[in-house]
Amino acid sequence: MARRGRPGGLSANQKQLLWEQWQAGQSLSEVSRLLCQHPGSVHRVLSTSGGIAPHPRSRSSRHLTLAERETISRGIATGQSFRRIAQQLGRSVSTVSREVARHGGRDRYRAITADEAAWEHAKRPKVCHLATVPELRQLVAEKLALQWSPEQISGWLKLRFPRDRRMQVSHETIYRSLYIQARGVLKKELMQHLRYKRMMRRSKLATSQPRGQIRDAVSIRERPPEAEDRAIPGHWEGDLITGARNSHIATLVERHSRFTMLVQVDGKDTTSVIAGLIREAQRLPAGLRGSLTWDRGTELAAHKDFTVATDFQVYFCDPQSPWQRGTNENTNRLLRQYYPKGTDLQKGQIYPRSPSKTLIRWPCGLTSAPGKRWDTRHLPKSYPPPLH
Repeated sequence: MARRGRPGGLSANQKQLLWEQWQAGQSLSEVSRLLCQHPGSVHRVLSTSGGIAPHPRSRSSRHLTLAERETISRGIATGQSFRRIAQQLGRSVSTVSREVARHGGRDRYRAITADEAAWEHAKRPKVCHLATVPELRQLVAEKLALQWSPEQISGWLKLRFPRDRRMQVSHETIYRSLYIQARGVLKKELMQHLRYKRMMRRSKLATSQPRGQIRDAVSIRERPPEAEDRAIPGHWEGDLITGARNSHIATLVERHSRFTMLVQVDGKDTTSVIAGLIREAQRLPAGLRGSLTWDRGTELAAHKDFTVATDFQVYFCDPQSPWQRGTNENTNRLLRQYYPKGTDLQKGQIYPRSPSKTLIRWPCGLTSAPGKRWDTRHLPKSYPPPLH
């Protein structure tokens, strides 16, 4: 049984193992069981740095080692002079004399105590770039409040201030300033504007719960080359978004143009989802019915019915690999900023005047933020093209 921890109760080796397992994708519960610690103790260590592992520390070759300090301690005990001790170490006399004076003098010098104190005093936390440039920090905060992602902000700053390195910052620095609140740079409230509302950063290796099996699923690895290189329109990626009161919408993104359709469905069961997809897919021109790539969700278990009705060939991602349909994943993240979890996705709640069950009206901010595909510049005014 895991025992209850206490603040600072984990040793250095335990903390190292904790971060190794966390970065390997293990859950908090799995890590706590491995360390035989209460989950609260593990969470305390993780939350202090927002789930981001601290940089490993190392000693400079110019600094005294524990072995050298042991030599100094033995030399003092045997009455040797500083000059004699320095000759044995191959160090200058001043190095030895300052070391002894700094840690209690000849009468109180102890090697282990001195080494631990030197290691602690050697900490030199680097000041965050955002903390040193107030105008940059304010600009980043304003863009975050407008639902821009850290990567969009970083790319935009490079274009806005191409010759001023002071006014540029990496997206990783923005993320760290949000998750590591001890820096005191960006307010915690701004984390609510990120596409993922996590309070701690998770490893990319972290896996979700296993999904159900889909019979006769065709792997994404068999998808035709023209779908991979986006050269020809008609190849789509899709997924299901869930809201409050058992409401759902299917998202379909065309890989060539990024044109997006939001299809309301009556439920998340495969019958309801397939019916909604068939209804909207049949409205597309025949030339735009190439392929559809989906995650391993069982809502598409009846994919053969969809293929027969629409001539779409359906491909499925590998297990626990939703990143293989990255265009749709990125679109869903954008949508979640405007329709966060808990939003009622029923037709009348989102678009009261919408005459059909195809939701193709975008939130105004969705196309005003710079996109990576467009070299972080704004999207063209004519985008997306109509599919009539």
